[in-house]
Amino acid sequence: MLAQLAQQTESFVRPAIDWHAVAPELTLLAVGALVTLLDIVFLERGRRFTSAVAAVGLLITMVPIVTLALDGNDRSLFSGAFVVDNYALVMKALFVLSAYVVVLLSANYVAEGDYWENEYYGLVLSSVLGMVLMASARDLITVFVALELLSIPAYMLASWRKRDLKSNEAGIKYYLMGVFASAILLYGMSLLYGSAGSTLLTDINSAVGASGAPSAVVVLGIVFVVVGFGFKVSAVPFHTWAPDTYEGAPTPVTAFLSVASKAAGFVALMNLLFVGFVERGDIYEPLLWVLAALSMTVGNLIALRQTNIVRMLAYSGVAQAGYMLAPLAVASSVPDTALSATVTYLVIYAAMNLGAFVVVMAVARKTRSAEISSFNGLFSYAPGLAVAMSLFLFALAGIPPFGGWFAKFRVMEAVIEAETTSGLVLGVVVAVNSVIALYYYARIGLGMWANDAPDGDLTPVRLPFSLASALILTGGVTLVFGVLPQLVGDLTQVSLLSGIGG
Repeated sequence: MLAQLAQQTESFVRPAIDWHAVAPELTLLAVGALVTLLDIVFLERGRRFTSAVAAVGLLITMVPIVTLALDGNDRSLFSGAFVVDNYALVMKALFVLSAYVVVLLSANYVAEGDYWENEYYGLVLSSVLGMVLMASARDLITVFVALELLSIPAYMLASWRKRDLKSNEAGIKYYLMGVFASAILLYGMSLLYGSAGSTLLTDINSAVGASGAPSAVVVLGIVFVVVGFGFKVSAVPFHTWAPDTYEGAPTPVTAFLSVASKAAGFVALMNLLFVGFVERGDIYEPLLWVLAALSMTVGNLIALRQTNIVRMLAYSGVAQAGYMLAPLAVASSVPDTALSATVTYLVIYAAMNLGAFVVVMAVARKTRSAEISSFNGLFSYAPGLAVAMSLFLFALAGIPPFGGWFAKFRVMEAVIEAETTSGLVLGVVVAVNSVIALYYYARIGLGMWANDAPDGDLTPVRLPFSLASALILTGGVTLVFGVLPQLVGDLTQVSLLSGIGG
């Protein structure tokens, strides 16, 4: 009996775990537990500590990310379902630092609004944990669990202003469309699993990448997965939730959704494209081409008509998603260049878009309005904010020497390097839409510098320390990436083609 028990015990030995590889996730989990513990033990007295604990915790999370990067070795756990490579580390750092900026934006906003502060930061940390996990996910189950972990807290954050009907509407729309997208995505994943007999992306690639015409099940699986993530990244025609959700959600949450949540959707999509079915460009590339062209064109044209700056930034985000999708539409021809171009765009977009939301929040503290007209005359009473907003707007438009020009350059490089007719046509679409976008960005800049302030009110804007810090951080990164583009270029030279990084 004892011998049999010993044999059974040996057969159930715990698999070896590389604790260094999972240290970022464990650190975030510990910080989230600490924030919850503060709420339970200190009740209302703990509210003044939660934002600081969340911010410091996010910075501490960067420590294992940096040490893993310095180590330089790729790590694979759980039979390849969880991988830590250069690509994963870059995206983990992007998520953590973006969340840090969002916490800075939230510090005064949440406290002054008398919202439930402890739960707010707990939800932010939970969502970031899902994003960090997504960066290493190389398995359908891991991808879906990470996606739900990042999405469910975001649904609650979007409706955080409980007494605001617009916030309630934002949360409901985001939740309903998110559930719909998850259902489509899960159905597509089930079809891929049925075809491959495995949930590992490398196994799926071997099964669906076989020579010859793909089966109808494989085609439907890939199409459903791309459509599901089309909702997540707010690509046209799956973008309808974004403007109302962005306008109704608290402004720090809007910034969080527009940058970190969108980036997580792209990370999941890239994991599947470049590891799961990179050889099936004949299926996904035409679909991504249409999504990219529609997102750029429709997003920019509708943004031209907006009078609310948050809605304008929402439609701008739809157009920016189109730019990021463009390299993926030629991924099978230039896989490494396409991946690097999209990662570069995500990193630069995070800095310039978060910076724009910092200025929106700062101006709204004085004007109590998000109308574009409220930015008129900003230079006359807040010249620093006017300069910063001009920097971010022209970066979004792709004007040198601000970071956005290099992001668009990498996109154009990828579509031209593919040397295909569809890639060249898509490059023309990118160029034309960049010119269209310049109009509505420049319109805001003209109002800030040339028009008079509303009601002649020249009262200066006073920035809290947290907002000022976020502004300096995002502005500095946007400018440095524009002046020293090789810095971000070297950082984002990553590959996923080996299945465990490259």
